[in-house]
Amino acid sequence: MRFIFIHPNFPAQFRHLVEFLGKNPKNKVIFITGSPRPEWKIPGVHKIIFNEEPLPENLYAGPLANFVQVRSKGEAVAKILQKLKKKNFVPDLICGHSGWGSTLYVKDVFPETPFLGYFEWYYHERNINLTSEKKRVAGIDARIRARNRSLPILNDLVACDHGFCPTKWQKGHFPGEFHKKLSVIHDGINTNFFSPAPDLKLKLPGLDLSSVKELVTYTSRGFEPYRGFPQFIESIPLILEKRPKAHIVIVGEDRVCYGSQLPKGQSYKTLMREKVKLDPGQVHFVNSLPYGQYLQVLQASSVHVYLTVPFVLSWSLLEAMACECLVVASDTPPVREVIQNGVNGVLTNFFSPEKIAEKVVACLEYPSFMQTVKKNARKTVLEKYGIDKMLPRQLHVIKQLTEAANSKSLFG
Repeated sequence: MRFIFIHPNFPAQFRHLVEFLGKNPKNKVIFITGSPRPEWKIPGVHKIIFNEEPLPENLYAGPLANFVQVRSKGEAVAKILQKLKKKNFVPDLICGHSGWGSTLYVKDVFPETPFLGYFEWYYHERNINLTSEKKRVAGIDARIRARNRSLPILNDLVACDHGFCPTKWQKGHFPGEFHKKLSVIHDGINTNFFSPAPDLKLKLPGLDLSSVKELVTYTSRGFEPYRGFPQFIESIPLILEKRPKAHIVIVGEDRVCYGSQLPKGQSYKTLMREKVKLDPGQVHFVNSLPYGQYLQVLQASSVHVYLTVPFVLSWSLLEAMACECLVVASDTPPVREVIQNGVNGVLTNFFSPEKIAEKVVACLEYPSFMQTVKKNARKTVLEKYGIDKMLPRQLHVIKQLTEAANSKSLFG
């Protein structure tokens, strides 16, 4: 069969799916992406890079700035699709991540091909002020920006034949009239790779913590308020005051992936290190790591901290749980879908550094009591999020879509 996957990043949420489909020599799998990543090749998957037209310098001045950006991606991808069509490459299925704009025009080029969308987040006035503890009514400008950001998502909801949402809570944010089109199927966690190693001690290039007995870890793609970075930094002195021999490892990049940027030239890492005095002998910042070294951080962790506002759920939470990490996580809706307090993790107040520190210290003080919690964490991922459970469900939807298209029947 012939497949086209579309995502500005590679391979992103489609990694496990394209790896599986690419193993079959009878399949032709094309991945259209804006990220070259020459170091990452997947057997059987042909990567095509789309290039956007340069955008005007004054782009951010207007209320439709975001739509101009996403339209540029959509047009770039559409050009590639047209070239493939001229070469008689007609896909049996197109699968793309909605929201970036790269999937805007897939049905205009291939109207008869089933389009399977990946729907991660829907922007509206209810999820604007996520980093504020106080409930505030968003201003008109913020509401307009949120609505504009959802324009390409609405386009894809209408155009798609079906869609995936990774969690029930995330699906709940999409307009109810489209819920029949959306299946809750997570991307899947490789539980063979993300597995416990109870006696592992952390030793990375340039960082040897093999003699450390208490290791508190925090991982995030970017250091930002959406993932509770400021609150975690403020909790560190409180943790070390009670557990003076503990070490803290913070993995990620000094950038903002989600939420508002600080003024040009500023970063949350710099801001928080100026605000909170941290001992570099005990608090270790580590840049994003290759998967193997990232795995070691999780496996060596005594307590892993995962914080998020009510937003998309990170893979890192489930990966940590799969490694039997003792997770202290924010008591927010996306986390509560996965973690039951005291059963497979420990929940705490997202906005309170004092509460975060209190829970971390308690977990460090009673490690044997927490063994059952750690076992239950992995059990949760094995039963509900493991790739061996999720991949068959994804393939089942694909099978239904392609069979329905061939028989000219509706997907049911």
